[in-house]
Parts: sequence; structure tokens; C-alpha cells
Amino acid sequence: MNIFLAGSLWVVGAALVGAVIGYLVRRFGWDEGRPDNNDAAGQVFTIVGGLHAVLVAFVLISLYDSVGGAAQDAQTEADSLVAATWAADALPADTADRVRQLAVAYSQTVEKEEWPRLADGGEIPATGWSQLDQMRKAVAAADVDGDWQIDRKTEASNQLWSVYQSRTERLNNAGGGGVGAVVWFALILGSIITAILLPNLFGGTRLAAHIIIVSTLAGTITLLLFAIYQLQNPFSGGATIPPDAFTSALERLA
Repeated sequence: MNIFLAGSLWVVGAALVGAVIGYLVRRFGWDEGRPDNNDAAGQVFTIVGGLHAVLVAFVLISLYDSVGGAAQDAQTEADSLVAATWAADALPADTADRVRQLAVAYSQTVEKEEWPRLADGGEIPATGWSQLDQMRKAVAAADVDGDWQIDRKTEASNQLWSVYQSRTERLNNAGGGGVGAVVWFALILGSIITAILLPNLFGGTRLAAHIIIVSTLAGTITLLLFAIYQLQNPFSGGATIPPDAFTSALERLA
């Protein structure tokens, strides 16, 4: 389903639920002395709503930063792979050819085999790790002669280490990111209290105005929860980082 349509359904559904609950509370609920409680209810609403807003903002900002970091890690991984291959070109011909072949195979593995698994949460095959290790061994076993080749061999090794680090971060972002069950519990319960429970303690407004207030608040908070849900995995949902970095790397290595 289109993300904009899905988000709209979330918001409209939450707004309708809030409107119905607000109507039922005003129509059939206890209303005696409700306007006299506005000051007390307002103080509680300010504290609880403020705490909930801080939690939502913290989670959203953290996930947004994670998406940006995941994109940067993927780009660094691809760039370092190309840099390692270029550095290996100065090594003996058999080593240079072997490293280039493995770099192309590694990029294809990441793009075609790993990326779909990053999106659906499936198990990542060990092919990529094996290819990276073979590149490391090929560079380490290269016979070099002179300062220039020694420098290029060191550079290739350093760039492969950068590939390893960025790869590890990429896989961690897909497998260990997201929002934990405890945080989701706090987000959902806090949203119900802030959007449904506390607003219905206020009195004095007309029924139509009260319904609009409650439904708007419920829809807005649900929109933020939807954004959090979509940003949990940088490689799926609303984030969906594409494998463009490795597509570009394949073009440079061809």
C-alpha cells in the first residue's frame, strides 16, 4: 500500500475513534462540575503532554539520525570498496585482477542478495563476508617491491578495513535498530492518555468543538506514531535506502 494512503488511513481512523469517544463521553458521560475541573485538568495535561512530546521527539530524532547514518555507512562502504580496488591495481597483476573480480562480486552480492534481506528482515547470507575475507587475503599475500607498492598495499588494506567497519554498521542498522517493545508501550499508552483520556476531562466547550479538538489531537499524535513506525528500519518502509551506492560502485569497477 502507498505510504501516503496508509498514513492517511491511520490518521483518519484515529481521528474517527477520538471523535466517537469524545461524543460518547459528552453525550452519556458524567458532566457535572466538569468546567470547574479545567484548571486542574489543564495542569495535568500540560505535564503529561509535555513528557509525551519529549519522548516522541526523542524517538523520532533518533530514528531520523539512524536513517541518515545508515545511508552514509552504505556510501562509505561502497566508496571504500572502490578505493581498495584502485589501490590494488598497483599490485602484481594476478592480485589486482583477483581483487577487482571479488569487488565486483561483492557489490553484486550486496545489491542483489543482501539488500532484499535488509528490507524484509531475513537472514543475511555469509557470501559477502567470505568475499571480503578473500579480498583481504589476496592483498595480504601480494608480493610487493618498492615503496610505491608497499604504500598501495597498505592503502588497500586500510580501505578494506573501512569496508568491514561500514558493512558491520549497515547490518547492525537493519538487524538491531527500531523501537523496542517497552518504548512502544510507553508511546502507545502515552498517546491514549494524551489524545483520548485527558482531553475528555475538560468541559465548557460546545459538543462540536470538543469533538474537533479530540479528533485533531488523536490524528496528530497518530501521525507521529506512523512516522516512527515507518522509520524503524532504514531499508524498508518510509525510509527505504536504495542500493544506489553499490550500483554506482559496479559502474566504476566495470
